[in-house]
Amino acid sequence: MDESSFILGVDLDGVVGDFYGAMRVIAAEWLNKPVESLTEEVGYGLEEWGINEYGGYDRLHRFAVTQRNLFRDMKPIRDAPAVLRKLSNHGIRIRIITHRIFIKYSHRTSITQTVDWLDSYDIPYWDLCFMNDKGAVGAHVYIDDTPSNILRLRDHGCRTIVFTNSTNRELPGPRADSWPEMERLVMAALEEWRTGTLDLFGEK
Repeated sequence: MDESSFILGVDLDGVVGDFYGAMRVIAAEWLNKPVESLTEEVGYGLEEWGINEYGGYDRLHRFAVTQRNLFRDMKPIRDAPAVLRKLSNHGIRIRIITHRIFIKYSHRTSITQTVDWLDSYDIPYWDLCFMNDKGAVGAHVYIDDTPSNILRLRDHGCRTIVFTNSTNRELPGPRADSWPEMERLVMAALEEWRTGTLDLFGEK
């Protein structure tokens, strides 16, 4: 870990990019259903949309990335790019950590779309890491939305802020429901780091 900089580990899908909103539109086409019929209250894996009858999540994901440019065309979550630019301007080293290359034979497409998307929305980052074990790359504070990632990071002693969506509402905080809220939490953690009082989960 670079001790000269405060490192913020940031997940992309469901945190910076509106993954579930984009997937809902693509899934409606793939399933040949009206988009309004697909609930926005989903769990991790999107089983609420009935995708298992059509080949399951991996098949839908491959279609979304390789045929509908999911990672290039999804919209950002409200305020995310602007807040990340502000955090970067405070000297925070933004480390993007995403597990987007788990589908075989689509790695180049996923990586290219990701870089193009980050550039197109002027989202600042120092490092771009594609990996499942997010704690292995090191950060002072992590932002994630996937329950299994959050629990694993916390089990390994990593301070992790939950970005709220329908997949993670049962997890304990600290959490943010919006990027302005996230900005306040990250800036508070930055101040703790500067004064040497940064604690594990931010629960005082």
